[in-house]
Amino acid sequence: MNMYLKHVEHQTRRHFLQGSGVSLGAIALGSMLNEETRAAAGPVNPLAAKKPHFMGKASRVIYLHMTGSPPNLDLFDYKPELVERDGQDCPQQFLEGRTFAFTSGVPKLMGSPRKFTQCGEGGQWMSDAIPHLHEVADEMCIVHSMNTDQFNHAPAELLMYTGSPRPGRPSMGAWVTYGLGSENEDLPGFVVLISSGVQPNGGKNSFGTGFLPSVFQGVQCRSQGDPVLYASDPEGMSRDMRRQTLDALRDLNELQAEELGHPETLTRIAQYELAYRMQVSVPEVMDMSQEPKHVLEAYGAEPGVSSLANNCLLARRLIESGVRYVQLFDWGWDFHGTGEGTGLTSGLTNKCATMDKPVAALIKDLKQRGLLEDTLIIWGGEFGRTPFREGRTANSTVLGRDHYPDCYTMFLAGGGSNGGYSHGATDELGFGIVEDKVHVHDLQATILHLLGLDHERLTFRFQGRDYRLTDVHGNVVPELLA
Repeated sequence: MNMYLKHVEHQTRRHFLQGSGVSLGAIALGSMLNEETRAAAGPVNPLAAKKPHFMGKASRVIYLHMTGSPPNLDLFDYKPELVERDGQDCPQQFLEGRTFAFTSGVPKLMGSPRKFTQCGEGGQWMSDAIPHLHEVADEMCIVHSMNTDQFNHAPAELLMYTGSPRPGRPSMGAWVTYGLGSENEDLPGFVVLISSGVQPNGGKNSFGTGFLPSVFQGVQCRSQGDPVLYASDPEGMSRDMRRQTLDALRDLNELQAEELGHPETLTRIAQYELAYRMQVSVPEVMDMSQEPKHVLEAYGAEPGVSSLANNCLLARRLIESGVRYVQLFDWGWDFHGTGEGTGLTSGLTNKCATMDKPVAALIKDLKQRGLLEDTLIIWGGEFGRTPFREGRTANSTVLGRDHYPDCYTMFLAGGGSNGGYSHGATDELGFGIVEDKVHVHDLQATILHLLGLDHERLTFRFQGRDYRLTDVHGNVVPELLA
C-alpha cells in the first residue's frame, strides 16, 4: 500500500463523508476513538513482520554474488566436445550478428583446462576448482540454463537485482523486506556485506530501494572497525542525551506525518529508532570471536579481517538473529585472462579457494543447525563466459574468457529448492540453451515464490503505474522447487 496516496485519498470530501457516520455525534465519537487508538498504538513500524501471500518454504535469504561473473564452463558446465575442439576456429554461426565486450574477428574455441567429476547421488558435474562444494552437491539445485539480456557488468547486475538494466528500481532485497518485513526489530531487515574491498558493479543501486520507502534499503555492515558507519553516538553525547534527542525528533516527525502523510517521514522515525537499537544489537551479532574455534576453522574465518569467509559466517549469524535478507558481494570474478590472477588455471584456483570452503561450510552449518530448510541460498554472477578465448589474450599463455549473456550457471540451496538436481542444458560447445531456459525474471519469480510471495501481486504504485521486481515478465520454474 502507498501510504501517501491513501492519505491524500482520505482528504477528499467523498471519502470523508463515507467514513464519518451519519451524525455529528458519530463524527465526534470517531474523532475521540481515533485519538485514543493513535496514542495507544504509537508510530507505525514499516519493518514490522508481515504475512506472505501464501505459505512459502523459505523464511529468509542469503544471496552470494560473485561480482564479475565466474566462468561457468570451468566450474559446473562440463563440455568434453569443447575440450576436443580446443584451438579450432569458432564456428561462424555463433559469431554472426553478435557483439562481444573485448573480442572481434574469429576467436579460437577453448576447452576447459580444469578436471571434472560427478558428485553426490545426483551426479552433479563439478570441476577441481571447487572441491569443497563437491561435498554438498546433494544440497545444490544447479541451473545450467540461465539467460540474461545484458553483456556488460553494471546493466546485467542491475537487471538481476532490480529487474531493469537502468538505475532507479528497487532491489530484490528491498522488495523482500517490503513484502515480508523483518523478524527482529533491533536489526535491519536487509543487510549487505562486501568483501574484496570493491563495491558491486551496479553500485548501491544493487541494494537500494529505488522508489520504495528508503527504510527497506540494504544496510551495509563491515567486518572491520565499526560494524555500521555513523551509528555510534557522536563524541560528547551520552546515551541518555541521544535518547532525549531522538524523542524530540520523533515528536516533530509524528506531527509532520499526521499533516502530510508522506511515507518517508515514517521511514525517518523508524530509521532513527533502529539506529539507536542497533548500537547494542549489531556489535553483538557481528562479533565472531564468540564462535568456537572449530566453526571459525570450518569457514576459514579470521575475526577482524575483511573476507568472504568472514562474511559467510556473519551471514549465518545475521539470519540466525532474525535478519530477513543478507546480500554478499565478492569482487574479483572477471576472468578475462589479462593477468595471471584472472586466468583459468592458477588464478581461478586461488580465487575459488577464498569462496569454495566458506560457501560449503555455510551450507553444512545451516543444515546442522536446522536452518537450511527455511533459508534460501543463491549463488551466481550476472552473466556467463564465452566458450572461446578472450580476444585481447589470444596469443597469451594465460587463458581467459569474454562476457557472455546467452547461457550461464547459478545454484540454489535450501529454502525449498530442489537439492541434488541439475536443471536445463546448453549445447555441446556451451554457446546456447537447448533445454529449459531460465531467464533472470523467471529466477526472480521463483525466489519470491519460495518466500511465499506472488511476483505479480508484490507491487508498488509509482508515477501512476504498479511496478514489480519482475516488471511485466517472469514465470515460476516448478522444477526448481523441492
